Amino acid sequence: MNQAAQAQNALMMARRTAALPRGVGQAHPLFANRAQGAEIWDVEGRRFIDFVAGIAVVNTGHCHPKVVEAAAAQMDAFTHTCFQVVAYDSYVTLAERLNAIAPVSGPAKSFFMSTGAEAVENAIKVARAYTRRPGVIAFQGAFHGRTCMTLGLTGKVAPYKTGMGPFPAEIYHAPFPCEMHGVSIEDSLHGIEMLFKNDIEPERVAAFIIEPVQGEGGYYPVPTEFLQALRALADKHGILLIADEIQTGMARTGKVFAIEHSGVTPDIITMAKGLGGGFPISAVIGRADVMDAPVPGGLGGTYAGSPIACAAALAVLDVVAEEKLCERSLELGERMQARLAEIATACSCHFDVRGLGAMVAIEFFKDAERTLPDADLTKALVGEAFKRQLLLLSCGSYGNVIRLMIPLTLSDALLEEGLDVLEASLREISGNKA
Repeated sequence: MNQAAQAQNALMMARRTAALPRGVGQAHPLFANRAQGAEIWDVEGRRFIDFVAGIAVVNTGHCHPKVVEAAAAQMDAFTHTCFQVVAYDSYVTLAERLNAIAPVSGPAKSFFMSTGAEAVENAIKVARAYTRRPGVIAFQGAFHGRTCMTLGLTGKVAPYKTGMGPFPAEIYHAPFPCEMHGVSIEDSLHGIEMLFKNDIEPERVAAFIIEPVQGEGGYYPVPTEFLQALRALADKHGILLIADEIQTGMARTGKVFAIEHSGVTPDIITMAKGLGGGFPISAVIGRADVMDAPVPGGLGGTYAGSPIACAAALAVLDVVAEEKLCERSLELGERMQARLAEIATACSCHFDVRGLGAMVAIEFFKDAERTLPDADLTKALVGEAFKRQLLLLSCGSYGNVIRLMIPLTLSDALLEEGLDVLEASLREISGNKA
């Protein structure tokens, strides 16, 4: 490789710094040239193993042939009409297919937007229109998006909310149940009762919104017992339950919808990320009576439910079924959790490994009691893995969690190769070289 090629990433990063505001972050100083499956090649020709998948977007892998073929065929037909002006079959067909599998009570209806934040914001609109109530209760540590409404719902300040307020009124946060960090199910339920007592009466609350597994918050699965109690509390007070499945959906956890693991039935579900296989689309799915609450014209958007993205999403649903990606997710998750525990033990690290399906994380601590989060080690691991051409991403309120977001279509051999690199990287930074 010539010297000019080797400098491409640095040159492009310099251009990026000059052209873009600093608020648009970037995890790795890397520019992609092409990608396939679970691999990315940069502009300098180097190959990287991708354990990020565009933040759990390409669950079907980069450039899955069926997804690309479906999108290309749609582009040959037409690229845009605005569904609210001239409709097209793929939008309706996608809604029909999601309605048929959505774990809601009774008939379901769906509509589409372009981003996860739009889906969440529209779910709140629907909930308020149906209940005629203003209040929304979210949870500490949650991430729901970067619009003003979804930032208000997000339960983490830095970096998302810093300097961005004020946020919309009538949003409240309850403690998220996480035994590891000292918050029990009882603590969370008590926190909700305190909101009802001190901040807003339940008769004014439109919805609870919760991620079945917190994403940016640290990959903490919500205990089934808590979801059941939340459903009962919602029913008692006429409150809707919104499941934010933006990151957990589309086979990531071993089910199409993560909340299916609990048997709890939400009233509204939001989806995005994995739904489009790399094309921008999001969905709001819910009980038909709830979804019909907004008046005509109250929902939609110029680019919402793009025909190209709808075609891609239909292909994603086909791939998930045909390649049995839900089953594959469970298998991959078991293998990753077992191997990560072995790696951390061999490297004498203090850690917790957890996950639901292939939504797997390893959390690092400085002490055996797991009271002191180790953000420094976590950051160093991401950096060392990058040097060895493995892409990782951290998360968590304390910045001490590595979340593995592998494409669900990757081979066993590539999974092991990536985990080998992770182990070598952790050995290097922890001083436990083999």
